[in-house]
Amino acid sequence: MEVVRNSLHYGLHYVVPGLIAYWFYRSQWKRVWLLLILTMLIDLDHLLATPIFDPNRCSINFHPLHTYAASGVYIILILFKKSRIIGIGLLLHILTDALDCLWL
Repeated sequence: MEVVRNSLHYGLHYVVPGLIAYWFYRSQWKRVWLLLILTMLIDLDHLLATPIFDPNRCSINFHPLHTYAASGVYIILILFKKSRIIGIGLLLHILTDALDCLWL
């Protein structure tokens, strides 16, 4: 079951951004996919936790960049064209981690 969980989690982190980039930004999908992948830098906030990685810990509302307040900022980002791709990537990341929390 752990293999399914990890496949789903990392598929949502890497494959779905590629599909979003290709479907909605076809002419520049590689650039958009890279930007969406770069939003995973949000996980740098895991460095503030002890232990840094715990597969049985829910990231939502535990790490500062994974809070509901931060998610509100990410929602605002999608409202503006210049920050929309970053907002989409951050929200996709939060939704992926939230699904992972439900799995726990």
